[in-house]
Amino acid sequence: HVQLVESGGDSVQAGGSLKLSCAGSLYSDGRSWWCMAWFRQAPGKQREAVATIESGVGAVWYADSVQDRFIITRARNEIYLQMDNLQPNDSATYYCAAARVVSYGVPCLARENIYKFWGQGTQVTVS
Repeated sequence: HVQLVESGGDSVQAGGSLKLSCAGSLYSDGRSWWCMAWFRQAPGKQREAVATIESGVGAVWYADSVQDRFIITRARNEIYLQMDNLQPNDSATYYCAAARVVSYGVPCLARENIYKFWGQGTQVTVS
């Protein structure tokens, strides 16, 4: 089955940077595409979408809270999240997620329920 593995989480001071990676056992075919996303969840809070990217042309979406600070990129079956100017409220467990879709070149939805495959999470702590 599809497997996703995140890495790159760490503890940093406010204003610092991290780059998260997600390696996935995803395979391309000619008639469907993938949405991939980063979510995060802090203790006692709901899981929220941070950024999404689709496999057709790389269309992206970002949560307002991370605009101009985070960048999501892709390379085949791997995605990255470059996080700059980290703030304490960015502290959370970050999860990589994936979904098969039939659209092409359209930014992926941020709703959690469309994503069927999830990684184990990687911890980011900002102080």
